Amino acid sequence: MTNREKLQDLLQDILLLDPSEFRFDLMRDDVQMWDSLAVVAIAVGVDETFGYHFTPEEAMTIKGVPDIMALLETKSISFAE
Repeated sequence: MTNREKLQDLLQDILLLDPSEFRFDLMRDDVQMWDSLAVVAIAVGVDETFGYHFTPEEAMTIKGVPDIMALLETKSISFAE
């Protein structure tokens, strides 16, 4: 399973999204379930899935899936297809 697939599965589970609703350009404002509790769940899920723990400051800057991917890529976690 690729890192893109892992991230997609993680976010679909946390945000209760159908596969057809998920996009890699999805933004927080596009998803009703993406609230402060979801941010915490995403941070925990990223730590469990990718082994990187977001700092509180990093978690606060996440506005969408592209931000998550960009931040993880700075930690050498690749999302190249």
